[in-house]
Amino acid sequence: MMKWLVVLSALVAFSECIHKIPLIKGKTARQDLQEKGLWEKYRKMYPYNPMAKFDQSGIESMTNDADLSYYGVISIGTPPQSFSVIFDTGSSNLWVPSVYCSSQACQNHNKFNPQQSSTFKWGSESLSIQYGTGSMTGHLAIDTVEVGGISVANQVFGISQTEAPFMANMVADGILGLAFQAIASDNVVPVFDNMVSEGLVSQPMFSVFLSSQSEQGSEVVFGGVDSSHYTGQITWIPLSSATYWQIAMDSVTINGQTVACSGGCQAIIDTGTSLIVGPTSDINNMNSWVGASTDQYGDATVNCQNIGSMPEVTFTLNGIAFTIPASAYVSQTSYGCNTGFGQGGSDQLWILGDVFIREYYAIFDSQAKQIGLATSA
Repeated sequence: MMKWLVVLSALVAFSECIHKIPLIKGKTARQDLQEKGLWEKYRKMYPYNPMAKFDQSGIESMTNDADLSYYGVISIGTPPQSFSVIFDTGSSNLWVPSVYCSSQACQNHNKFNPQQSSTFKWGSESLSIQYGTGSMTGHLAIDTVEVGGISVANQVFGISQTEAPFMANMVADGILGLAFQAIASDNVVPVFDNMVSEGLVSQPMFSVFLSSQSEQGSEVVFGGVDSSHYTGQITWIPLSSATYWQIAMDSVTINGQTVACSGGCQAIIDTGTSLIVGPTSDINNMNSWVGASTDQYGDATVNCQNIGSMPEVTFTLNGIAFTIPASAYVSQTSYGCNTGFGQGGSDQLWILGDVFIREYYAIFDSQAKQIGLATSA
């Protein structure tokens, strides 16, 4: 009897250590700008450059990722001030707008006010980060950060003083980076690393479920896996580099033909990029194989009537095939249909963004340095 009680209490304790953050699938900047009739103007002004955050040259680039749509709410300070953030596995810093920022992007977002937090301390350094959505500059700060019921004391984060213009069109206030400390600006310890080292999660892993259709249901789970979000087996893939969540990709094939990543390439699983992004020549090849025509901005359009007859695209990772059907890689709006294959990747690094993660539940294991992928339920 005693033994069963121990098992039961262990199970109860374990279930309490999984912390779920609901993500809202909001309106994208593209949708918002299209409705306002500003999209054509904006995409000329801010060309899409998804690799900006991976190019740490410090050059200011004004670019857009107009299709990001998943946000969760965190709070900072005592008493708590709330912010919506993008949980971004392709960067490592947390930052939010502050009352010291006069950029247009700060005017229409929630701003952190240090003077209203009794636990706030200034950090010692300034901060500058580039993203595919633009850039921010600001200062390091230290305060209590609460994420999904987990309270991390003395978390170092950034408060913005300037933000790139395109960020005014983002729904989220800020970004919470979930990649490794190795690529953090100012070598700041990331939020999840602190959760692990302080024993605030039962396992050193988090997982991401992105719903395909509905606005509700998406979530980040800290400390484990939610088995209701996937079916079948989890395939574990070792990281090739613990900087981004980077893995080796063997090939991209359509109908058994290699159409991209010939001879192998590197890819990152990135919740903070909306599309699947690769080198221009590879992406153009994929888009032509699926029957898309690409415009001068790199947008690949297809006839919405053709989705049912378009081929699947298979991404082979560590010898295992992960297939994406046309219903998943084509986005359909009242303005037409686009593929989710974006130009602008480097030969060194592909980005498997939300288009991929909607199909495959992603588990990020920071201790074993591996990613688990399973068919989304």
